[in-house]
Amino acid sequence: MQRTDIIQGFRIGIPIALGYFAVAFSLGIIAKQAGLTAAIGFVSSFFTRASAGEYGVYTLVAAQATYVEIVAMCLVVNLRYMLMSAALSQKIAPGTSWIHRVLMACCVTDEIFGVSISRLGYCPPAYTYSAALISTLFWAAGCAAGIVAGGMLPVNIVAALSVALYGMFIAIIMPPARDDRHVLYAVIASFVLSGACSIVPVVSSWSSGTRTIVLTVLISAVAAWLKPVNLEETHGEA
Repeated sequence: MQRTDIIQGFRIGIPIALGYFAVAFSLGIIAKQAGLTAAIGFVSSFFTRASAGEYGVYTLVAAQATYVEIVAMCLVVNLRYMLMSAALSQKIAPGTSWIHRVLMACCVTDEIFGVSISRLGYCPPAYTYSAALISTLFWAAGCAAGIVAGGMLPVNIVAALSVALYGMFIAIIMPPARDDRHVLYAVIASFVLSGACSIVPVVSSWSSGTRTIVLTVLISAVAAWLKPVNLEETHGEA
């Protein structure tokens, strides 16, 4: 069973990895401008795996910011992963050791969370690990490649390649939305409210990470109140 989980994780992680490479490549160009080497870019991307967070880090490095400023920025921008980790904890089988729970939380990115949370039944650690490993390697390699390439490719071309990642994430959330109309309503609400909050006075001045956290809590709370999940039905086949 564990071998099957690993194979499935690698299979689902390959499309994510390809999208990650394109996005990380553009981050590598920014890292090059900040003075990072390919080796440093590979290591930093391997352990960070957050496009907005890394962009902020490389921008602050270029501006010669302090370590405290960089850490504070990363905490604010990536706070949404705390919510994702909390949600993912409900998909972990009872009796799973704390070390597996911590490592699975460390694997969380938007896409890895999406494929892990949408898996039927409980999500085995091996599945998340393998999906995260292949995608992380491509993410780190893409950043290193971008640093090596420097500014040889036009930024517009790299930005166009990055659009594939958003299409892939939509492909992750659409099957559950098609099967459950309540999930569909939540997805539509997230699109509408996210767009509205980007132009509404006061709220639009918040960082994108803060808006994401607030909307996630509000929409998920309303959805849980209106349509609570039956745990016996969700994990009955686990």
